[in-house]
This record gives sequence, structure tokens and C-alpha cells, in this order.
Amino acid sequence: MSLQSAALARVKPSATLAADQKARELRAQGRDVIGLAAGEPDFDTPDNIKEAAIKAIRDGKTKYTNVDGIPELKEAICAKFQRENGLTYKPAQVNVSPGGKPVIYNAMVATLNPGDEVIIPTPYWVSYPDMVLLAGGEPRFVQTTAETGFKVQPADLEAAITPKTRWVFLNSPSNPSGAAYTKAELRAVADVLLRHPHVWILTDDMYEHLVFDDFEFWTIAQVEPALYERTLTMNGVSKAYAMTGWRIGYAAGPEPLINLMRKVLSQTTSNPCSVSQYAAVEALNGTQDFIKPNQKLFQGRRDLVVSMLNQAPGIKCPTPEGAFYVYPSCEGLIGKTAPSGKTITSDADFATELLETEGVAVVHGAAFGLSPFFRISYATANSVLEDACTRIQRFCASVK
Repeated sequence: MSLQSAALARVKPSATLAADQKARELRAQGRDVIGLAAGEPDFDTPDNIKEAAIKAIRDGKTKYTNVDGIPELKEAICAKFQRENGLTYKPAQVNVSPGGKPVIYNAMVATLNPGDEVIIPTPYWVSYPDMVLLAGGEPRFVQTTAETGFKVQPADLEAAITPKTRWVFLNSPSNPSGAAYTKAELRAVADVLLRHPHVWILTDDMYEHLVFDDFEFWTIAQVEPALYERTLTMNGVSKAYAMTGWRIGYAAGPEPLINLMRKVLSQTTSNPCSVSQYAAVEALNGTQDFIKPNQKLFQGRRDLVVSMLNQAPGIKCPTPEGAFYVYPSCEGLIGKTAPSGKTITSDADFATELLETEGVAVVHGAAFGLSPFFRISYATANSVLEDACTRIQRFCASVK
């Protein structure tokens, strides 16, 4: 008898974490490796947020809290949604979890039955389909293309919806592509969803504050208020506030759904870290002055990486609207021979050969459901990115 459950056998380990771990292992062996796999800002958490955490420790805020968030944080989240998105929620409509993943997973566990379908546009964040599978649902993929900016087209979404569809996932700006939906594009998606009242919407807005070139961020319940009662609007402090390790994700939605998610939390992780919650209060309520400069810095990194990758033979790199990822095509290298003598037959081969030959760790596109592409995170210093992109150019030039 297998020790592994049938539910766990349906899923794969996270490809992004695996690629990052491989880079760490090679560095530990003395290899000169540049890791561009992990999606983590290289900035330190702002001092005012750290000080709020230190004060919370000194004030003894180290006990259990309400299972899905302290009142102060729920109030701060409500204020954030009103201030930045024009969305009105009350604290009873807010869920705080130990990271963004539990927000999504708990929503799926709380609502999915065997046979229920979840529509996920490709390319997708690697964890979406596996969380659906773990919760007993069935992922249904809608493919996008580079030509459509990696954004789901209304006709394709309409065709994918069935009576079994329970949820549609939206992620803007996107991990892995960096694509972000304009107000008009969300309006077109909303028009489809209005015709299917049995379908719920989970919108992952984790990269909301990382948009470039004067792009204006919108979220779908803001664009179409009629979808408010069946939309879970998710966000967190990890990316914009450089708080990945603090593990605070949050969402707001209809109170019955939030009650179900609280029930899941009560029997799994229970409350998020108390100290992290007080830090998140300061993140949302405190100064936001560092967000715009960070946006500008990330935009410069994006422009550097896009320019250098488009100079690499066989690579085509679109310019994304946000996040801190690019999703270039390596189609021009498929079928050619790497310096090792191996034929590159897939984006997975490309990523493996690049790592072995030049010591640059990226994540292959098949992990995100759309090939032949690969993902690079440019959340690191310009000097590192220049070195990495120079190595990629050299590798591509050596492929024959």
C-alpha cells in the first residue's frame, strides 16, 4: 500500500521552488549560479513596518489571535480596498491567512465538490491547478497567446464555461507573464461572466502595485459591481511591501464564503503569525511613499531584461505591463543542439541546458501551462541581471 494519498498523487511539487532549490544546491557545491527562478523582491522590508513588528513583540502581542485576522488588520484591509479600489467591505467580509496560497486553497477546499471545474487561463501561476486538484476539483485551462498579450479572450472564456464550472481565476498583473488587464479588457471578461451567474470569480491582485508605464490598475468587482457578490478579491503584503517571509495574505468577498474559509482555517493552520499581522497593519496604514520609487526601479529592470533578451538569438521577449517577471519564447531554439551535444526539444530542455552551461536558473514554461516559453524574475540588482542576460545571450549564440 502506498503511503501517499490519492489526493496528493494528483499534484506535482512547485516547479518554481524546485528550480530555486536546484540553484541553491549548485551554489553550495561551489558553482557560479545566478538564480532568476524565485519571485521575491530583493528590497528589505521598510523600517516603519519592522518597527511596528518590534513594538508588537515588546507589547506582548505574541498570543493566539482571531482565527482569520485581528480586528485592526481587517479594518486596515477594508480601508485599503475603499481607498485604492473603490470597494466597500466590512470586517466580517475579510479573511487573513498565513500567505496568499492558503487564501486560494482554503477557498477551494471550502467550495469545491468532486467534478466541479475551475477555469484557469494559461500561462498560470504554478500552484493554481494543483491547489484545485488537492481540493477535489478539476482544472480547465483556457490558452492565451503572446499575440493577445497573454490575456484570456472573452470568446475563449465563454466557450470554456460549462454547468460544472464553479470558479474562474484571474491574475493581473500575472505571474508568470506580467500581463495586466486594462479596464476595457476586464469589462469584456465581466460581460461574459454576467451571463453565467453560477460561476464565482477569484481575482489574484498580489502584484497590484507593480505596474509600469502609467498603466492604471483595475480589479473586476470594481469594473462590474454586479459581480461583487460572487467575487473573492485577493491580495497580500508580500510583493509591494517586500514582506514575503512574513506570510500574510488576505481577501475580501461575500460573508458566507468568508465564513466557510474561516471554518477551514480553524481546523488547519489557525491564525496567521500575530506579529506579522501587526506589521501588516502598519504596511497598509503607514506611508506608501516607497511604492512609486520601487515601481520605477522595477520598470528599469524590466526594460533592461527585455532589451537584452531580445538581442539573444532565438529568443522573443514581450514587454509586460507589471509584476517582476518576463515570459520570453525560446521557440527559435527548439530542435537545435546545445553545447553539450544534446538536442533542445522543449522549454524544459532549454532551462536545463542553460543552467548546466551558463549557470542561470530560470523556470521552464511547461510548469506554467504554456510552451515553449520560460520565466525570469527580474527582482534583483541590475548588475546581476546584466550578467545573467549576457550569459543567456552567449548560450543562445552557442546553440547550433
